[in-house]
Amino acid sequence: MRRLSGLEARIADRIAPTLADMGYELVRLSVLGHETPTVQIMADRADGSLISVEDCEQISHAVGAVLDVDDPIPGAWMLEVSSAGIDRPLTRAKDWERFAGHLAKVELEVPLDGRKRFAGIVLGERDGLGLLRLDDGQEVALPLDDMRKARLVLTDELIEASAALAGVAQEEEAEADGKPRRAPKLKPKKPGKKN
Repeated sequence: MRRLSGLEARIADRIAPTLADMGYELVRLSVLGHETPTVQIMADRADGSLISVEDCEQISHAVGAVLDVDDPIPGAWMLEVSSAGIDRPLTRAKDWERFAGHLAKVELEVPLDGRKRFAGIVLGERDGLGLLRLDDGQEVALPLDDMRKARLVLTDELIEASAALAGVAQEEEAEADGKPRRAPKLKPKKPGKKN
């Protein structure tokens, strides 16, 4: 995850233990806006399985309670909780390992060899560096701490891998409690828009 500072770092420090106790990990945290700030939290299940709408609701209630007690933001604020999604950001070293073989785009804060933007196949992580194979076959090592943005690109292969993971998760849950989990939609319809 990009290095957090100030208010974002304080919020992350306060909510991370609660998320861990619940079996989740913080993927990304942002505080946006000034008048009524929005705290955006992106989370994953610690076991790597897909997160559901119900998971987001549980996280929202728990994190909201922590922030209500701790009150790091003066005045009114809003909370948004989401899953990392299929074309997710690569914020942690383990994301680079987990999604090796998939296409990603990276933007650096500081240019590397005169370049800030890279796209290629994720090869993994080594010593704080995200490894990519570019279209021309060249391999680059990009410092994770210098990444402004890094995210997977939505491809058929990524969708298939996510669907396979969702199928496995649903089967395991069905066996465990007799009820299948609902998988989140890939592109849910937005109110007022026609798809």
